Amino acid sequence: MQDAADVRNLSLVYTLAGVDCIDCAADASVVGAVNEGIDVAASIIPAVQRPWVMVSVNDDCRDLHFRKAEFDPEDCPPDCSKPCEKVCPADAISLESIMVGGHTQSDPLHGKLKGGILTERCYGCGRCLPVCPYDRIRAVSYVRDPTTTSELLKMNDVDAIEIHTTGKGIDTFNTLWNSLSESINNVKLVAVSLPDIGESTVDFMNALYAVMEPHLQGYNLWQLDGRPMSGDIGRGATRETVSFAVHMASMSERPPGFYQLAGGTNSYTIDCLKKAGLFQSMTLPGTATSETISSQQALIGGIAYGGYARKIIGRTLRKLPAQFGCVRIEDHPDHLLEALQEALSLVGPVKAYPAL
Repeated sequence: MQDAADVRNLSLVYTLAGVDCIDCAADASVVGAVNEGIDVAASIIPAVQRPWVMVSVNDDCRDLHFRKAEFDPEDCPPDCSKPCEKVCPADAISLESIMVGGHTQSDPLHGKLKGGILTERCYGCGRCLPVCPYDRIRAVSYVRDPTTTSELLKMNDVDAIEIHTTGKGIDTFNTLWNSLSESINNVKLVAVSLPDIGESTVDFMNALYAVMEPHLQGYNLWQLDGRPMSGDIGRGATRETVSFAVHMASMSERPPGFYQLAGGTNSYTIDCLKKAGLFQSMTLPGTATSETISSQQALIGGIAYGGYARKIIGRTLRKLPAQFGCVRIEDHPDHLLEALQEALSLVGPVKAYPAL
C-alpha cells in the first residue's frame, strides 16, 4: 500500500508498539512517510526503539504482492450492487452513482458510475477479481525498477531490503541481485520472501543463498510466505504459514539465516506456533535484549504482519477523517491510545510483553 497518510500513521503507532522493522514499497515518498511516522513516535517517547525501514522489491511480475486491481467504472452497469467495494479490505475501491441526461436518482438505469480503484491504497489482494458479476476487473502486475531501488538503498533512512521471489526459477533472482550488488551492502539485512514449493523448497533456498553469499555482509532472513495477503480473513488463514514453518523445521539442510513467518499471520499465529512447538521466548544470561542472538538458537525468529496489522489499526484511522477531517493521529490522543492498544495486542505476544 502506498497511501502516504495511512503509511505514516501506521508507522507511528507500530513504532510506539515496539516493532523491529517496518516494510514498505520501494518508493521514496513512501519511505519518507514511514520515517516521518517513526520521527513523530520518537518525539512522543524519546526512548522508543527506532525500527529498521525495509523496502520491498520483486524479481518476477508473477508475484502476487506486486499487482494492482484496475477497471473503468464507466464500463460498469449503473445498477451494479458494487460487491467489489464491499469486499475490499483496504477501502481501495470507491464508486459513486451519477445521473446523466437529466434523469433522476430513482432511475439508475440511466446513470453511470464514477470513481474506481484508488491505486495508492490497493495492495493487490485480488479479492475483488472473483466477485465482479460482470468480470470487468483485471489485475495489472509490475516489477520494481532495480535502478530506483539501488538508489533507495544508498539512503541513510533505509536499513533493509526484502526480495520477493515466486520460487519458479533462479535466473530472475540472479539478475535482480546482480543489479543491486553495488548497493546491497548499504543495508543491514537482506530478507527473501518465498512460498512453500514442496520438497524442492530447501534446494531452491540453498541455490538463492549461493547467489547471495559472496556479497552478503549483513544479516539474512528467510520469510516463509504461507498464504499471501490473507491474515485479515480469519483464524484459518494462518495455518499455511505455520505448516510451512513445520516443513522447514523438519529439513536438516536448510540454509543459514533467520526465519520469519508471513502470509496469513494474525492474532492466532502465536498460539498455532506454540502448539507446533516452534515458538520460543528466551533470555540469555548476561546479555541485553538488543544484543545479537544466533539464528541457530530458534527456528522462527520473527513474525511479519501485513493485512491484519493494517486492519486492526484501520478501524481507528477510518474514524479520523469522518470526525475531524484530519489524518494526523497524534493530534487526537484518544484515537492514538485506541490504536496503540490494538497494536500492542498484536506485538505484545511476540515480544512477551507483560499483560496490560
